[in-house]
Amino acid sequence: MKLQDIREKSVDELNALVLDKKKELFDLRLQKSTNKLENPASIANTKRTIAQIKTVIKEKEAANA
Repeated sequence: MKLQDIREKSVDELNALVLDKKKELFDLRLQKSTNKLENPASIANTKRTIAQIKTVIKEKEAANA
């Protein structure tokens, strides 16, 4: 997901997206523990996406305050 796409969403949509990405991260970690993960870099990419989303949420909250 591109940062521009993230910035276009509302705070509620972003919060829902964070929950979705956290579930995805849990599934990836589970696959890693059972040696079924094909792309280990996907864990790092998912973590990075979560951090980007949280940063945009904080920016939007600071702009509204």
